[in-house]
Amino acid sequence: MVTVNSSQTSLENPVYVATPQHRIPVNGYPAAMMPIPPSRMFLIRDALKAYKEKLGANAVTYDASQGDGGASLPGVPRELLQRALEIQLEHGTAYDQPWGTPRFRKAAVEKYWQLDSATGWGEANIAFVQGGRDGLQKAYSAMIARGNKQVGDALIVSRVPWISYNWGPYAVGLNVLLAPGQPESGWAYTPEGIRACVALAQQEGRGIAGIVITSPDNPTGRTIPLSEQIMLAKTSLDAGIPYVLFDWIYHWVTDEGHSDINEVLRAFSPDERERLIFLDGLTKSLGASNVRAGWLVAGKGVIDHITSQSSHGVIPSFFAQAVAIAAFEMGFGEAAASIIEPCKQSRHILREALTNFGIPFIMGDGYYAFIDCARYIHSGVLKPLPGKDVVDSETLLMHLGENFGLAVVPGVYFSDAGADWIRFSYALKPETTAGAVQRLFEGLQALEG
Repeated sequence: MVTVNSSQTSLENPVYVATPQHRIPVNGYPAAMMPIPPSRMFLIRDALKAYKEKLGANAVTYDASQGDGGASLPGVPRELLQRALEIQLEHGTAYDQPWGTPRFRKAAVEKYWQLDSATGWGEANIAFVQGGRDGLQKAYSAMIARGNKQVGDALIVSRVPWISYNWGPYAVGLNVLLAPGQPESGWAYTPEGIRACVALAQQEGRGIAGIVITSPDNPTGRTIPLSEQIMLAKTSLDAGIPYVLFDWIYHWVTDEGHSDINEVLRAFSPDERERLIFLDGLTKSLGASNVRAGWLVAGKGVIDHITSQSSHGVIPSFFAQAVAIAAFEMGFGEAAASIIEPCKQSRHILREALTNFGIPFIMGDGYYAFIDCARYIHSGVLKPLPGKDVVDSETLLMHLGENFGLAVVPGVYFSDAGADWIRFSYALKPETTAGAVQRLFEGLQALEG
């Protein structure tokens, strides 16, 4: 005899999984969303292609546009990949936990972060993710579900943010809010600007889901001292913002050394720590873009939420964890030296060259300098690109690429506030950086009229 579940009137009728009080209400907001624009990075390839068509297939070009140390620098050392394969073979190929594996957590706590047990944070506060973008999407989901519990809230980012900060949050139901900022300070957050964002959202009946603090920054390269990051985070929490996300994906690629998570955690009460989220990974520091290895360090509630969601979504691969484990066990500074050291040398070359040339720029650590090219863009020599009414840094990109074989990223791709700026990547060998910046100067001088 077959027994019918008492919660169902009949197996012949459809039944919701969620009970009535937990069903998602109908909301038509996706119909009102603007299409998320695809990347315009293809224009960079087109510009360099045009240069080679004019000067020949063997013409020397310089790509100062990318942020992939695995392409422009040696990337993950071969011995690390071999060790990771050994770890994978030892581990096998069965499913792991949605947060990763105990071995990764242990190595991350003890060898990488050296987490102070007095903070109350340990292995249970870490979740492995499939690279930075996966980590960000999972963090946004946790902000929505555990914060104000509503879509349509705002996520605060800097005035000139990384391109994916504009659209990753939007895809999951958050409205991205560009904070006030001035180029003279590298578009830095201010307490007044953060509070102005909160006030604007409240006027529209929205909450703030969180704020992103990135250091070193993409695209500007600005490095924010830990004391300033702590001050901004405290300002945000005091203003009622539920979560502060520290994006530290570049923090090992610096002159002064990596950021100390313990210093930040000690500055907050146990309750406040539950509202902090840290993103890190191998993408930039180890040039491991296609390894897809990242991790979130956060309050236990956030990690539990991510774990439950990941169990029905993206469970991280073990090989990516194995690469991280191998790097942690080697000593991360040594493992990442093939990225850190060339960037450090290139950084010094580029900073000196830009200073001597007399052009305004923003430059801290990481991979990038942000260069003010307004004088050259608006010299009257450049003409608008087809379909555009104005000249901006995209017009400059095409000029530099087609005529001088140099690829950069137009600042206008990040936000309108960057329309007169370019992002110049020095994640290159020092001699390549020297050649690339010389091409930049030649291209700019050609616009002086």
